[in-house]
Amino acid sequence: MAITKSAKKAIRQSERRRQRNLVYKNKIKQLRKEIVSLVQNKKIDESLKILPLFYKIVDKAAKKGVIKSNKAARLKSRITKLINKNQSS
Repeated sequence: MAITKSAKKAIRQSERRRQRNLVYKNKIKQLRKEIVSLVQNKKIDESLKILPLFYKIVDKAAKKGVIKSNKAARLKSRITKLINKNQSS
């Protein structure tokens, strides 16, 4: 366990940051699951309505440093590819 005052403060800070980051990560996971389930149920129009919200959350998480920018691009690309693939069929 931390002994010095600064080490104790660092632990408090990292815990607050972890909680803040988890909000973004959980929201990304939740929206991604929702879009995937809508696509599997052939509800493409509804998934297209959620897509901008997904983009917004992913971009904000990348901007805040919760996820890296390449991961954000990869997530957006894969979810869009999934929708487009099922939209044409």
